Amino acid sequence: MAIEAKLVQAGEVINWTADADYSAGELIQTPDGRAGFVTVDVTSGNSVGVQVTGVVEVAKTTSMVLLAGGRAYWDHSANKIHYKKVNDRDFYAGRIQSDATSAATVCYVALNVDPPYDIDVLRDPANSVATGTAAAGGFGLPAVYGGALGLSLTSTNEAQCVDILSVEQFAVASNAIVETIFRIGVNGSTSAVDFNIGVANGTSTSDADAIAESCFIHVDGNALDLLAESDDGTTEVAATDTTVDFTAGSAVANRVEAWFDLRDPADIQVYINGALVLGSTVFKLDAATGPLGLLAHLEKTSGTATAGPIYIDALRARFQQ
Repeated sequence: MAIEAKLVQAGEVINWTADADYSAGELIQTPDGRAGFVTVDVTSGNSVGVQVTGVVEVAKTTSMVLLAGGRAYWDHSANKIHYKKVNDRDFYAGRIQSDATSAATVCYVALNVDPPYDIDVLRDPANSVATGTAAAGGFGLPAVYGGALGLSLTSTNEAQCVDILSVEQFAVASNAIVETIFRIGVNGSTSAVDFNIGVANGTSTSDADAIAESCFIHVDGNALDLLAESDDGTTEVAATDTTVDFTAGSAVANRVEAWFDLRDPADIQVYINGALVLGSTVFKLDAATGPLGLLAHLEKTSGTATAGPIYIDALRARFQQ
């Protein structure tokens, strides 16, 4: 019988032909898209084995926190790990293995590891309710924009509300880290509009403040402030200015990335764009009974105010032991 296949490389190290001169310890992107760790010096045009699995210590961008399990991208222009990629030659490198402080200059990355999130609103079943008069191309259930969802309100003179809530939920003690990425294409035209995104034990057809248990990033219509708030049924922390503002628009530069670190429900840490915000404010969910789901919620109390699209690029959670 003729040989149909044979093993030529075990997979942990693959052959790669250098397109320039590289030094041992550099990260490159292999032709199949994976990150590769160059283990020896190599000159342009020569072939060398590069490591594509394992945990590596690698240079980290300062001024940002990285949380264990978070996605790690190689910033091609800065030659350091970043929590996101932008419109450059940046590429996915793997997952962060342990928390890294803002001041840290190195971090640990498991190369090319990309386990699925435990809950992902853009992948898993979700429920959505629209309260108000639906309009083609305007208010109604979330609209699909490629891999994103869009929430909008129209000028109809009425109360309107639209949400998206994950069907799958999780216990308060799940050691969850929740990530959300959103773009406020057009903010609410008046203060009658409220946008909230984060975690909650349910939803409301009119007012996110009426939800018994929640931790949100909150945006008031006609304002650029990003606020944070929590309520566990016993202790309520009112919406507090994080001092971070957003810029409305639909481009990559308009993205806001927020993380909720629920590993200590008695003192939830909130991060915006890789930086801890309101570190001395104690956001709490320890008295919550749960379970908690992932929620994006857009509402207006009345009037002809408009909003949106507000694009939800990511709303997901990962759990830890």
